[in-house]
Amino acid sequence: MGIKENNKYDIIIIGGGVIGCMLARFLSRYELHILLIEKESDIGSVTSAANTAIVHPGYDAIPDSLKAKLNVAANPMWDQLAAELQFAFERHGDYVVAIGKEELPKLDELLERGKKNGVPGMRRVSGEEMRQREPNINPAVSAAIWATSGGVCDPFGITIAAAENAIANGVTILRHTAFEDFIWDKTRIVGIKTTQGDFASRWVINAAGLFCDKVMHLANVHPEFNITPRKGEYFVLDRAQFTVNNVLFPVPTDISKGILVTTTVHGNTILGPNAQNIDNKDDKENTSQGLDEVFEGAKKLVPAINPRHIIAIFAGLRAGGNAPCLTPGCDYQHDFIIEIPEQVQGFINLGGIESPGLTASPAIAQYVIELMKDAGEHLKEKKNWNPIRPARPQFRHLTHAQREELIKRDARYGRVVCRCENVTEGEIVAEIHSPIPALTYDAIKRRTWLGTGRCQGGFDMPRVTAILARELGISQLEVSKKNSSSKFLYRSTKDAGGA
Repeated sequence: MGIKENNKYDIIIIGGGVIGCMLARFLSRYELHILLIEKESDIGSVTSAANTAIVHPGYDAIPDSLKAKLNVAANPMWDQLAAELQFAFERHGDYVVAIGKEELPKLDELLERGKKNGVPGMRRVSGEEMRQREPNINPAVSAAIWATSGGVCDPFGITIAAAENAIANGVTILRHTAFEDFIWDKTRIVGIKTTQGDFASRWVINAAGLFCDKVMHLANVHPEFNITPRKGEYFVLDRAQFTVNNVLFPVPTDISKGILVTTTVHGNTILGPNAQNIDNKDDKENTSQGLDEVFEGAKKLVPAINPRHIIAIFAGLRAGGNAPCLTPGCDYQHDFIIEIPEQVQGFINLGGIESPGLTASPAIAQYVIELMKDAGEHLKEKKNWNPIRPARPQFRHLTHAQREELIKRDARYGRVVCRCENVTEGEIVAEIHSPIPALTYDAIKRRTWLGTGRCQGGFDMPRVTAILARELGISQLEVSKKNSSSKFLYRSTKDAGGA
């Protein structure tokens, strides 16, 4: 049986994280029929939903690596992207902080590396100046590097904004659709098999993140390459109890940028991550040992942190790979893989896109486009391509006059559902009926930020469950936290009499 006509595409993207969604958005500029598939119930719900939310300047990556080149190329793109896609982004620099004189030589190394990578706006700050800039910093600070191009963002907000803009420009996105295998015509990939059927395409792009090694192995590419999940654990602090003003990195280690203390676009302070290589690509459990490591590492930078300030913990996984640097003469390991393999036609392979993958994502998309052009793909720009994705109203950020006007148009914006974050029923309903509908509690949480305050959803959860059931036309017993195996409720209290 042949593939249905409406299942035929020019490009299929495997993976709906920030890389896949940014690729979809940039490629939607051209006259292409594009499909993006995501195996989870929501886009951006794995690595893109659980990370440090930093837009890196680019001084940490090894010179001449793809990581360095694409990080530095992408960094200045974020201001325009934030304006076009209307997501939260703040550029106020970041600091690498040396505690004690023994850490000073590492600052010199990073300054030199930053110069080689072409990072603008880096300068050394004395210990005294650093204490003035960040009152909570460890008094033993000896000096710091200030990189003015650093920033903070909302990673999931970026992912959803890019995906929605891609949809507005004609891209099809399917969730609950897991890649299973390729369809071949000799040495050319001509489609994919998924849990939702077969799809044909001229190009398939591997943007599968933690599972990119499985995808490339099925394409008979890089059998030696493997992803080792690197778990990072985090604390979230109550912004009403404690804040820092800056992004504070320690001097880096050989395997990570270290445990940092950073502000966020939401006003909270977060601590983390540590770096633990693990075997299970689904293991996002926090551990007491790991959390102790994070807390002690954070206190080295900011001793005033108190356990009583903590309101949440979480963990994320980074897709650490063992790829060599692809630049001639560069022997650096753990670089990005971004290529069109010679031995397979119709396949674009991305692998090992760990930090600074979020930062580099728009430059990665442009790099892939150039690879396609070099391979002979004629890309014709759409005359009606629209780069703007209008953001939906966020009640907590509106003036009183704007709130009154919004409530006049829709009274549901006058009913506050989450008191900690000031999220209204109107916002929740808007997300349920958005271009990528929020169908679970966590999907609404990531889009609106409800349930992230001091009560951690204790007040809003029953109300959100009722709204989801009403808007989706289902029983409250069918409403889930994140997927079909995480139902909130299993019976009405009136049915508990015989229990």
